[in-house]
Amino acid sequence: MINPIIDELEKNYKKSEIPQMNPGDTVKVSVRIVEGNKERIQAFEGTIIKMHGAGLNKTVTVRKVFQGIGVERVFLIHSPRIDKFQVLRKGDVRRSKLYYLRERSGKATRIKEKIEKR
Repeated sequence: MINPIIDELEKNYKKSEIPQMNPGDTVKVSVRIVEGNKERIQAFEGTIIKMHGAGLNKTVTVRKVFQGIGVERVFLIHSPRIDKFQVLRKGDVRRSKLYYLRERSGKATRIKEKIEKR
């Protein structure tokens, strides 16, 4: 990278067990939620519509439709609040930002599944 001092500091905070994710993939994000003095893990499952940034500042925007309303959340990948990412389906898309999914609903939001060679 550009600055070795910053890279050395960021190395302590980066997570190593992050799966390979791309826009169009369906993921389940497990987020730690603190309510009072209790802590629990809540799952957020949706489609990645945007990936942004690099290094420690890398974010992913996940979209799902809940009760007919589109919900988007931005997750900082290396945040200590994120427990884990699970890739459920690999999507086959031709662009990096899938903002067109915001205007679509129902079957029009389906994304083809990428079939990997063995």
